[in-house]
Amino acid sequence: MMKSIFNKSAVVLASGMAWAGSAVFTAAHAVSDLAGGPAVNQLNLHPAVTKIAEEQAWLHWFMLILCTVIFIAVFAVMFYSIWKHRKSVGHKPANFHESVTVEIIWTIIPFIIVILMALPATKVVVAMKDTTSADLTVKATGMQWKWGYDYIKGEGEGIGFISALDSTQREMSNNGGPKAGEVVNDYLLKVDHPLVVPVNKKIRIITTANDVIHAWYVPSLGVQQAAIPGFVRDTWFRAEKTGDFYGQCSQLCGKEHSYMPIHVKVVSAEDYAAWVAVEKKALAAKADDPSKVWTVQDITARGEKVYATNCAACHQANGKGAGPIKPLDGAAVVLNADHKLQIDVLLNGQNNLTMPAWKQLSDTDLAAVITYTKNAWSNKTGQLVQPAEVAAARK
Repeated sequence: MMKSIFNKSAVVLASGMAWAGSAVFTAAHAVSDLAGGPAVNQLNLHPAVTKIAEEQAWLHWFMLILCTVIFIAVFAVMFYSIWKHRKSVGHKPANFHESVTVEIIWTIIPFIIVILMALPATKVVVAMKDTTSADLTVKATGMQWKWGYDYIKGEGEGIGFISALDSTQREMSNNGGPKAGEVVNDYLLKVDHPLVVPVNKKIRIITTANDVIHAWYVPSLGVQQAAIPGFVRDTWFRAEKTGDFYGQCSQLCGKEHSYMPIHVKVVSAEDYAAWVAVEKKALAAKADDPSKVWTVQDITARGEKVYATNCAACHQANGKGAGPIKPLDGAAVVLNADHKLQIDVLLNGQNNLTMPAWKQLSDTDLAAVITYTKNAWSNKTGQLVQPAEVAAARK
């Protein structure tokens, strides 16, 4: 138990220092503090907006102060003894063996210290693990390199979307980052679709992953939970104020680990209800009949948008790939007339999930992006993949 809380405290402290370092490094770009995110020259933990985060901050300082007091006391006694009883002033070493009193003292004192540390730490850890009686349950699925959110219980049930780094910020990063004098406080933290939750409600977050180990980490909420393929883990938070709160994946999950931000938008109950209504209306509008027969022009136009959102980050907008990422322009599997080959790649991934699976996309979106790649750039195959083919391959 103590090892767990020490590890978490170390990760929180290290992450805080890393964020602070990042803020200092980007100061040349006129960066200022980001509310709910990192601050310039930040030395402390993020301002807490949940009781758990407050307890973690208190526990962090309690442990730090206690360890500092022990350090000073032990070394003060040691250096005093060395100086006071040094040989140069005539002292001679005492000759003694075993002392019941000393044995009892240096057993009882550490025991008391451990109890003083274990009691508050245990209280916080137990509270962090209590995910019962949640008002809203959201599944967060880590994937290289974005997050998928599914509202599975509570108001908003049925809503689902993918949250990825904003495309303008990715382009900015590809061009060397913000220009001198350009103010970008949320650099590499802005997403295209934030996780929206109501204030003062207990939010249970269920984490898992599609490919490698990720971690859902939002410092201001006091939440950090690993997302492991094949496993389901959970955590929770209850934000006590509205606002935007930022985090990042805190596991080294691949070459684009730094492009996997988390944005939690906490809103009032009324605003949340309005957001749910808008999202459900949008989902209903997007609902597609997998048996619908599309024209090449219509499905290719849709596929271009799907590609820009989900594929261009790795394969590039021109389809040429980069480094270990294979090009799609001229790729044999794309040019092949057997549609099942490319459908299988998108549904199941390949190369030990270096190319991730995209089962979370709808049959229509998968058919659209496949059709787009078969007709974009120099490919021009004229082939058309219908949603029904993807639906059949899922079975």
